[in-house]
Order: sequence, then C-alpha cells, then structure tokens
Amino acid sequence: MIRESIYRKLDWQLIIIYLLLVLTGWLNIFSSVYDPELSKGILSWDERSGMQFIWIIISIGVAALILFVISPKLYSVAAWLFYALGIIALLGVLVVGVDVNGSKSWVAIGPFRFQPAEFSKIATALALSSLMGKYHFRLNSLKSKIKVILTIAVPMMLIILEKETGSALVYLAFVFMLYREGLPGWYLLLGFMAIVLFVITLAFSPFEAIILLFSATVIARGLFTHNILTHIIFLLLFMPLMIYVPNVGKLKIISSHIQMADYYWLLLLISIPFIWQIVKAVKTRINYHRNIVGAFIVSIALIFSVDFLFEKVLQEHQRARIENLLGITEDLQGSGYNVHQSKVAIGSGGLFGKGFLQGTQTKFNFVPEQSTDFIFCTIGEEWGFAGSFLVIILYTILITRIINLSEN
Repeated sequence: MIRESIYRKLDWQLIIIYLLLVLTGWLNIFSSVYDPELSKGILSWDERSGMQFIWIIISIGVAALILFVISPKLYSVAAWLFYALGIIALLGVLVVGVDVNGSKSWVAIGPFRFQPAEFSKIATALALSSLMGKYHFRLNSLKSKIKVILTIAVPMMLIILEKETGSALVYLAFVFMLYREGLPGWYLLLGFMAIVLFVITLAFSPFEAIILLFSATVIARGLFTHNILTHIIFLLLFMPLMIYVPNVGKLKIISSHIQMADYYWLLLLISIPFIWQIVKAVKTRINYHRNIVGAFIVSIALIFSVDFLFEKVLQEHQRARIENLLGITEDLQGSGYNVHQSKVAIGSGGLFGKGFLQGTQTKFNFVPEQSTDFIFCTIGEEWGFAGSFLVIILYTILITRIINLSEN
C-alpha cells in the first residue's frame, strides 16, 4: 500500500522533463563523436553513447530502488555513514586515481570511469539534511555554524587536492540551501561582493576595487541607518577626492620624500571616515556598526591577497582561462581556443540549426572535449537557437518544480 501511495504521488511531469533532458543529452553525445565511416551504432559499447546508455539504465534502476525498495528512514539513519564512505572514497582517489587532463579525480574499473566527487555531493547533502533536521540545531548558533562549515569544507578541500576545482566550487551551492533555512542574506551579499572585488582587482587594479568597496560600504551604512540620501550625498562629494588623491603623491614636494602606489594614497584618505566608523562601533556597540567594520577589513585583506591567490593557488591553465574570460589576454590558438571555437560552433547553428548529425564544427573536431565539457556546442550547432532555448527552458522548469516539491 505504501509503495502504491508513492507511485500515485510521483510528479510525472517532472519525470518526463528529466527523461527528455536525458534523451537530449544522449543523442547529442552520439552526434558529437559521430563518424559515418567508423560508427557502430548508438548502442555500441565502443561508442561514448553506448557507455552513456549503460549509465542511463543504471541511474533509472537506482532511482527505482530508492523510490520503491529502500525505506526513507535509511537516509536519516545512514546519512553520516554515506558521508564517511564519500570521504574515504575521496581520500582513496588521491592514491589510486587516474590522471585525466591534469585532474586526479577519476577511478577506472575496466572500461568504466567515474568520479567519487559526484557521489560525495549527494552524501554531503544527506549529511547536512541529517544535521539540520535535529531538534537542537539552530543555524544562528556558532556551534551549528561550525558543524555546517566543516561538513561542507572537508570534501571540498579533498576535491581541490584532486585538482578538480570546478567540482569543488559546486559545494558553494549549499549556501543557498542554508539561506533557505535561515542563514542571513548578508552572507550571500558578502560572497557576491567578494567575487566582484576579486574580478575588478584582477581585471583593473586595487585602486578601482577599493573605490567600489568604499562606495558599497557607505551605501550599506545608509541602508542600515535608514538615512540613505545623506550617505549618497556624502559619497558624491567624497568621490572626486578619492579619484584625485593619487595626484597628491605626484607633487614634487611630496614625491621627493614619499613614494607610494595610488591605492595606498586612497587607503590613507578613506582611513579618516573609517576610523570615525570604528569609534562609532566601539561607543555604540550596535551590531551593524561592528559588522560594517569587520566586513570592510576582510574585504581590504581580500583585495590585497588577490595576486597571491591568483598566482600561488590557481593552476596555470585555470589562470589562463580566467584571463581569457576577463579579456586580460586573448589567446585564440592556446588557452582561449576551446571557448572561441565553441562560440563559433554555437553561432553557426543559426535559428534552427544544421540538423541532427550535420554539425560541421563537430565532425571536423574543431572543439575539443565536445562530448563532455563542451557538449552544449553540439546542441547549439545542430539544433540552433530554438533547440538551445528549449533545453534551457526544460532545465528551468525542472529546477522550479524540484524547488516547489521540496517546499511542499
């Protein structure tokens, strides 16, 4: 009776959308590597599409087991066991993993290859769900925050050690789940601001990043104090001073004694209102004053650590990709080749595409890794704008329905 009830409650629209996306991906994997002279058919094990079909069948079988065989209680009871197994797998792949394109994150068993990091994402989600579902859990307490951070950070750090930074960044998506469960919105705002400051510092200079940071801080203070107009007027009056202050250091009477970069003169200027803000925070002991001071100091530290993070933490190919993305460098025959060719492939599809198995960019292997990382190129080239838009719409509906189901 319970299993029949589950069957009736299944969201068949969601399942159909999922199956349509699976079918779309499968057909495009076949098309991306299709060679009319060498192809053995879409189901052949010698083809990528054949291997993908096996994984499709396995995934549907696992879904059926989860829905109709395994008791839902298992997830709460064994969540931490799954998490521990995931951590062990991530540690194991550091020892026995196969190096693929500079990333030691794959495990090979015969013709099959898989990434433990993918399973670890599910295990981490289950562990977080188990942790946050406990009666005594309060996200606003320091103890609970530390537990959540460690739960996410441990697998994330192990994946970074595998040189799979892209997969590690996916774990940051858990922040949105935490926000839904009561994490203050300013955490998300600070994270977004950190990304913006990183990009501006890298693409331009610390000078521009500090001006943006100071402006955002003034506006934030105006919002907190419900006096936004006064703060905007102050910012408009103070802005010319911030832009002009580096010229002070170029005056002969000063430059002969003091040599400083432009952004140090800027820091010297904004230290005046900032010290006043620190005094306010100490005297009033109001949270938002202390939060503004803390956020500003951390942000300044981030701006001045960008060079270190970029040069010492990121790998060479990651730095090259970021520089190409931001337009700092342009290397169409080197690090920017993949992105450039992918744009050519997608753009050549026009409105309705060239047709299934008819992609010329695909057939002549202009886009490397087209059956994996750049699979969307095949959709854009062979299905055109209309097909690409349809796939995006299907994903949007899928995500929206999943969110609605989880809320209910």
